[in-house]
Amino acid sequence: MPVDAVCVLKGEKGSGTINFTQAGDGEPVKITGTLTNLSAGKHGFHIHEFGDHTNGCTSTGGHFNPEKVDHGAPTDPPTKRHYGDLGNVMADESGKAEVNVTDNLVTLTGPNSVIGRAVVVHADEDDLGQGGFSDSKTTGHAGGRLACGVIGITK
Repeated sequence: MPVDAVCVLKGEKGSGTINFTQAGDGEPVKITGTLTNLSAGKHGFHIHEFGDHTNGCTSTGGHFNPEKVDHGAPTDPPTKRHYGDLGNVMADESGKAEVNVTDNLVTLTGPNSVIGRAVVVHADEDDLGQGGFSDSKTTGHAGGRLACGVIGITK
């Protein structure tokens, strides 16, 4: 049975709407949408553990990482990346970024569902765990949190 979800991101330096579609249990998730009001360039784009905004985007916790592995690229195998590691989005000169990702680890069903978790757009480029910084293997050295929103089921 198909499942759809949506996330409306808001922040002082970014906003947008991201849609999630999964054709059925075990199928990849299609992640699409538009982000605006970003600075031009690459920005880390992740699913974080908690859909909690009681303290702004900082309340969303770390990247969704049920397997407790190091941070990596979305093309890395499951043993080398967080479930929430979606890489980067690229904002153009007007601050707009189009999102069009298909991911095999993100799911809208089962015990590792991302429903109720948060999407976060970061200030800097995600180094995909390869940057050699002290936080490369945990956050991709992606910097502060510009905008966030909770993923909610739509049908």
